[in-house]
Amino acid sequence: MHPGSRAGPGNPSHVQYRAVVVLGEQEAVVLEVKPWDVHGVGYVDVTVVFPDRAVENARLGAESIPENLEPGERVMVSRAVNMIVSIRRV
Repeated sequence: MHPGSRAGPGNPSHVQYRAVVVLGEQEAVVLEVKPWDVHGVGYVDVTVVFPDRAVENARLGAESIPENLEPGERVMVSRAVNMIVSIRRV
Protein backbone atom coordinates (compact mmCIF):
# COMPACT_ATOMS: atom_id res chain seq x y z
CA MET A 1 0.00 0.00 0.00
CA HIS A 2 1.47 3.38 -0.92
CA PRO A 3 1.25 6.50 1.25
CA GLY A 4 -2.15 8.13 1.18
CA SER A 5 -4.08 4.99 0.30
CA ARG A 6 -6.39 3.41 2.83
CA ALA A 7 -7.50 -0.10 3.46
CA GLY A 8 -11.16 -0.64 2.67
CA PRO A 9 -13.61 -2.94 0.91
CA GLY A 10 -12.35 -1.90 -2.53
CA ASN A 11 -8.70 -2.31 -1.58
CA PRO A 12 -7.17 -5.82 -1.82
CA SER A 13 -5.30 -5.24 1.42
CA HIS A 14 -8.61 -4.92 3.27
CA VAL A 15 -8.85 -7.50 6.05
CA GLN A 16 -12.25 -8.70 7.19
CA TYR A 17 -12.75 -9.94 10.73
CA ARG A 18 -15.41 -12.45 11.67
CA ALA A 19 -16.76 -13.03 15.14
CA VAL A 20 -15.70 -16.45 16.37
CA VAL A 21 -18.23 -18.38 18.39
CA VAL A 22 -16.59 -19.35 21.66
CA LEU A 23 -19.62 -20.89 23.39
CA GLY A 24 -22.26 -23.11 21.88
CA GLU A 25 -24.16 -26.37 21.79
CA GLN A 26 -24.52 -28.96 19.05
CA GLU A 27 -26.41 -32.23 18.85
CA ALA A 28 -24.36 -35.42 18.40
CA VAL A 29 -24.50 -39.20 18.80
CA VAL A 30 -22.26 -41.04 21.26
CA LEU A 31 -19.91 -43.54 19.61
CA GLU A 32 -17.86 -44.67 22.60
CA VAL A 33 -17.66 -44.18 26.36
CA LYS A 34 -14.56 -45.27 28.31
CA PRO A 35 -14.52 -44.54 32.04
CA TRP A 36 -11.13 -44.54 33.81
CA ASP A 37 -9.55 -43.01 36.88
CA VAL A 38 -6.29 -41.53 38.05
CA HIS A 39 -5.56 -42.00 41.75
CA GLY A 40 -9.26 -42.37 42.48
CA VAL A 41 -10.42 -39.38 40.43
CA GLY A 42 -12.94 -40.45 37.77
CA TYR A 43 -12.72 -39.37 34.13
CA VAL A 44 -14.50 -40.48 30.99
CA ASP A 45 -13.17 -40.54 27.43
CA VAL A 46 -16.15 -39.92 25.14
CA THR A 47 -16.25 -40.10 21.34
CA VAL A 48 -19.15 -38.41 19.53
CA VAL A 49 -20.15 -37.94 15.91
CA PHE A 50 -21.89 -34.77 14.70
CA PRO A 51 -24.49 -34.49 11.90
CA ASP A 52 -21.75 -33.39 9.45
CA ARG A 53 -19.97 -36.73 10.27
CA ALA A 54 -17.16 -34.99 12.16
CA VAL A 55 -15.91 -37.22 14.97
CA GLU A 56 -14.49 -35.74 18.18
CA ASN A 57 -13.03 -37.11 21.38
CA ALA A 58 -13.21 -35.49 24.80
CA ARG A 59 -11.76 -36.35 28.18
CA LEU A 60 -14.23 -35.13 30.77
CA GLY A 61 -14.75 -35.39 34.47
CA ALA A 62 -17.51 -37.81 35.42
CA GLU A 63 -19.58 -34.82 36.61
CA SER A 64 -19.64 -33.43 33.03
CA ILE A 65 -21.62 -36.28 31.47
CA PRO A 66 -24.89 -38.07 32.33
CA GLU A 67 -24.71 -41.24 34.42
CA ASN A 68 -24.72 -44.51 32.46
CA LEU A 69 -24.13 -42.80 29.10
CA GLU A 70 -24.17 -45.42 26.33
CA PRO A 71 -23.05 -45.57 22.68
CA GLY A 72 -25.90 -44.70 20.31
CA GLU A 73 -27.47 -42.08 22.57
CA ARG A 74 -28.37 -38.67 21.16
CA VAL A 75 -26.77 -35.93 23.22
CA MET A 76 -26.23 -32.19 23.31
CA VAL A 77 -22.54 -31.26 23.35
CA SER A 78 -21.56 -27.98 25.02
CA ARG A 79 -18.41 -26.25 23.79
CA ALA A 80 -16.18 -23.49 25.03
CA VAL A 81 -13.40 -22.17 22.79
CA ASN A 82 -13.94 -25.10 20.39
CA MET A 83 -13.47 -27.75 23.10
CA ILE A 84 -16.13 -30.11 24.42
CA VAL A 85 -16.75 -29.17 28.05
CA SER A 86 -19.90 -31.14 28.87
CA ILE A 87 -22.46 -33.52 27.44
CA ARG A 88 -26.14 -33.89 28.33
CA ARG A 89 -28.93 -36.11 27.08
CA VAL A 90 -31.37 -34.63 24.58
